[in-house]
Amino acid sequence: MNVSQALIERKSVRAFLNQPVALEDVRKILEFARKTPSGTNTQPWTVAVVSGETKQKLDAALVRAFREGAPKKLDYNYYPSSLPLAMKHRRLACGLQMYQTLGITRQDQDKRLLQWEQNYSAFGAPVVLYFFINKLVDKGSFMDCGMFLQSVMLMATELGLSSCAQAALAEYPDIVREHLGYSDDNLVLCGLALGYEDTTALINSYRTAREEVDVFAKFFA
Repeated sequence: MNVSQALIERKSVRAFLNQPVALEDVRKILEFARKTPSGTNTQPWTVAVVSGETKQKLDAALVRAFREGAPKKLDYNYYPSSLPLAMKHRRLACGLQMYQTLGITRQDQDKRLLQWEQNYSAFGAPVVLYFFINKLVDKGSFMDCGMFLQSVMLMATELGLSSCAQAALAEYPDIVREHLGYSDDNLVLCGLALGYEDTTALINSYRTAREEVDVFAKFFA
């Protein structure tokens, strides 16, 4: 598989097979992803590979926090208080497409909550990668981590694995740090569900649209 194929085939998967992922494959993914560039080679990322009993306990704690209505408090602002209109429209269309695919109406809040709850168990993926960054860094290092995350997802695709990058898994950062033994110096960036796609699951049947190049790019000569 070449890079262009991996870019086309990668998608956010939200239902996984009950099939284990070899930790040797996770290590291979990280071996290649560590080549990701970063400003002045700072390599600001830290990764926790979570599976088995540890994942089960952490999943249960996150689901419980969501069900009990615990306040969500990301370690950083993922979205601004007000999005530009075009971005807002794309965001709304993304959520609408998912719920329409599942046949869940806007009025059916119970089903919407049940679907959203699946975020906190990483959609049943056998492995979750949690990404951390030191609290002293600034915006440039967040950009570095974004490139690192993309490298991980593309390598996973090459190995026949599927993934879903999830900010939701960072909504209760104190729970994540407590279960994994990380100090408050480590901001929780996101989680990445990793496993084998359940190709029969309806939720995996749609793809979100991307803007054409001429919409977001200008060429100067």
